Amino acid sequence: MAREVLVVIDGASLAVQPDTTVAAALVMRYGVRGTRRSVRGQPRAALCGMGVCQECRVTIDERAHALACQTMCRDGMTVRTEAPML
Repeated sequence: MAREVLVVIDGASLAVQPDTTVAAALVMRYGVRGTRRSVRGQPRAALCGMGVCQECRVTIDERAHALACQTMCRDGMTVRTEAPML
């Protein structure tokens, strides 16, 4: 088994397997909850899992609107959700 990588999600460290997507790491951290809000204030989270719906957008290493379902976790990666309180 590969060595775990450490990602920081909304300021909290989380150890995951290196082949884990950011969307999966977010589920591990928060459960099935939203990571951002729509313009009407509704919670949004990964839906399609393949980048089409773009509901899983987060900020990764200061790059806004990255697709969490299409990004693999890397050691030292920082992830910020728009609405970690969801």
